[in-house]
Amino acid sequence: MTKHPYDAGSHWRPVHKFGGSSLGDAACFHRVAGIIQSQQQADALIVVSASGKTTNRLIELLNLFVSGDSAAAIMLEGLYSFQQQLIINTLSEDQATPLLALLDEDISRIAAALETQRLDEYQRNFIQSFGELWSSRLLAKLLNCQGVSAASLDARRFLRVSGSPVQVDDDYSRQQLQHILAEHAGQVLVVSGFIAADAEGRTRLLGRNGSDFSATLLAALADSTHTTIWSDVPGVFSADPRRVQDTQLLSRLSLSEAAELARLGSPILHSRTLGPVADSQQQLMLRSSYHPNDGHTRILRQHPREPGARIVTSVDDAVLIEMTISSGYQEKVNALTEWLTRRELAPLACKRRPERKLWQIAYTQEQAAQAFSLLRDHQPAGGFEDLQEREGFSLVALVGKGVTAQPEQCLHFYHALNELPLEFIQPAINGLSLVGIVRKVPIEPLLQRLHQNLFSRPKRIGLLLFGRGNIGQAWLKLYQQQKARVEQQLNVHLTLYGAFGSKGGMLASQGLEVERVLNDFQPQDLVWPNWLEGLAEHGFDQLVALDFTASDHLVQYYPDLVEQHIHIIAANKLAGASDQDFYLHLKQCLAEHRVQFLSSATVGAGLPVQSSIKHLQQSGEHVLAISGIFSGTLSWLFQHYDGSQSFSELVLQAWQQGLTEPDPRQDLNGQDVKRKLVILAREAGFDLDPAQVMVQDLVPEALAALDKALFFEQLVELDQPLAKALAAAEAQDGVLRHVARFDAQSGKASVGLEVVSNGHAFAHLRPGDNVYAIETTHYQQNPLVIQGPGAGREVTAGAMQADLWSLLASFK
Repeated sequence: MTKHPYDAGSHWRPVHKFGGSSLGDAACFHRVAGIIQSQQQADALIVVSASGKTTNRLIELLNLFVSGDSAAAIMLEGLYSFQQQLIINTLSEDQATPLLALLDEDISRIAAALETQRLDEYQRNFIQSFGELWSSRLLAKLLNCQGVSAASLDARRFLRVSGSPVQVDDDYSRQQLQHILAEHAGQVLVVSGFIAADAEGRTRLLGRNGSDFSATLLAALADSTHTTIWSDVPGVFSADPRRVQDTQLLSRLSLSEAAELARLGSPILHSRTLGPVADSQQQLMLRSSYHPNDGHTRILRQHPREPGARIVTSVDDAVLIEMTISSGYQEKVNALTEWLTRRELAPLACKRRPERKLWQIAYTQEQAAQAFSLLRDHQPAGGFEDLQEREGFSLVALVGKGVTAQPEQCLHFYHALNELPLEFIQPAINGLSLVGIVRKVPIEPLLQRLHQNLFSRPKRIGLLLFGRGNIGQAWLKLYQQQKARVEQQLNVHLTLYGAFGSKGGMLASQGLEVERVLNDFQPQDLVWPNWLEGLAEHGFDQLVALDFTASDHLVQYYPDLVEQHIHIIAANKLAGASDQDFYLHLKQCLAEHRVQFLSSATVGAGLPVQSSIKHLQQSGEHVLAISGIFSGTLSWLFQHYDGSQSFSELVLQAWQQGLTEPDPRQDLNGQDVKRKLVILAREAGFDLDPAQVMVQDLVPEALAALDKALFFEQLVELDQPLAKALAAAEAQDGVLRHVARFDAQSGKASVGLEVVSNGHAFAHLRPGDNVYAIETTHYQQNPLVIQGPGAGREVTAGAMQADLWSLLASFK
């Protein structure tokens, strides 16, 4: 059996990181311990930050000591008291005793270090490292007391770094970590974040927000495939929810979008955190430790499927650093940009003004102090003059794939910022952001306006129609009637982008008129997959393909449609009932590209069969069996077949009335019913391969090989076996029906003639009706029965329209 990705027995260890806000007090520690236990990961790696504001207090302690302030002793006593109470409130008296003894030793070591006349960088780092050590010890002890085998791990035992900014020695760190993991197999390890050691064993710090970096770095070194960062927020929102109303939690964010958001100073994500994610196979998830069930943001490697901005972000206190470059302007700007990037100080935004020999670069306040200091020292070698720092600015940005190529969003951004004291606007070269620097003013109204425009504008949906037959034409008329209502209620703008028939197709980015597609269809030859590759720059937010055909050729291109992020709505049964290899490949493509495939019209036309199965599963029911009469044609035939007419006469009548396929053998061979049964079994969650279904073909082998004309001439050969079957049914005081069955327990599936009693739900239907019986845990003795017309162009077109509505409603 395939293991769940989170099974403790897997060869890798999942990584979880809990920040200072998640470990702020005793209640927080117990909450985190509960989360760890709920994950049921016996060998998880837990990275922790210092509790609450402990790191800030340690830094303040050092600053007071360096300045000679006597308040340093009071600050150290306050630190001791806070940690002491945290231990006492988290653990019982007996459990707390050893940790309190270790805390006393640590405070003595800090005090001894402070007695040194002059603290160097490594001694300062050593003192700052205690916050994470204290969190690691306390959480490991709490887990042990709750029955979870856990140990505290000082990251300096394996994580070796050098240089400034710090560079990780991957080979050494990985080797050391593997030894430690082997020693602690099957045990939760609580690892101190933020700290590392150099080759001399001296403490090095990974910088602000270094614990997040520690987590993804640890995952990369341990070959973990999942990292979860827990904090006080559930992930990335479309804007800061404290400042903007009606924000949306983004359940998915591409790695490129996340990196751009981090580059622009987001407090949720940091560029260094994402580096190990990009360089490894781990998946990153952001969740809230306070409300674990309030959703999450998953960072994905795939490119985002929707072009345009998804996030409004800002930095309140931005700083501009300006310099004059008198000669070799372009070369020196490029060289300075590279020089700053190597020092992890790439600007948030910049403006080249060669006509004024001026270069402006924007930073957060924290970054600006460091960048200005380095640039001042670099000025003689850098070839620039008049270096100055200007405060009092704000940064506002839109982030999302290709936002710079979205005319509507760019125009609105320019107009909104031009109403403020604007310094400059910079479109990112990578197309992922549009950044504005404005003089500092209250920017909440600007953020609200930008966000409202971003999420209130109608989504632009391009529709691709395949098949202009009876059902396709019925849907076009329904679409024409319903378009305005759908657009108004779902806040979308629909465009019939393309229409395709057997002789070719038409594409028009401005949209095709329905009347033209119905009455003046002038297709052009299209070569697969060349035309499909040309859709990459279609300009819509989403593309939707509606397949009204019965074409196996088109189904073979479904994976190609999916790879172009085109959602599929099908009346075509051939994909849902395809052989297992193709079906699993299609499902995998759909999952990888996060594309939806809806197929309610493939079974029961307008009847709510598949939706009922979904509803039953969502309510906790387990499907035990599915059965019924799935063919309107065969329903009509056997409702009328009572011996007063021969079966061949009934077949001829049905064909003349248009109740059968053009060749009735396509109804009589049971293959269409088989496809429906396979689709329903798969909808219920079972891996039913079409080859497993036993099908009774009502057409004798001799008739199956004839052309259609000869088949009709010899139609009477159907009569003898059917008359015999009817007589057997009457002898049993029953009626003859064409029934499909799937039994979940045995995995058996069949399609063919059955004798059912006169009181059975399948016995008395309106001629042509379908009936579906669904047995579940609580619907076993009395199955859920769905009955009604299961065919017809209008009801099938209606089912396709219902699927389209459902799909559009999911585009939040």
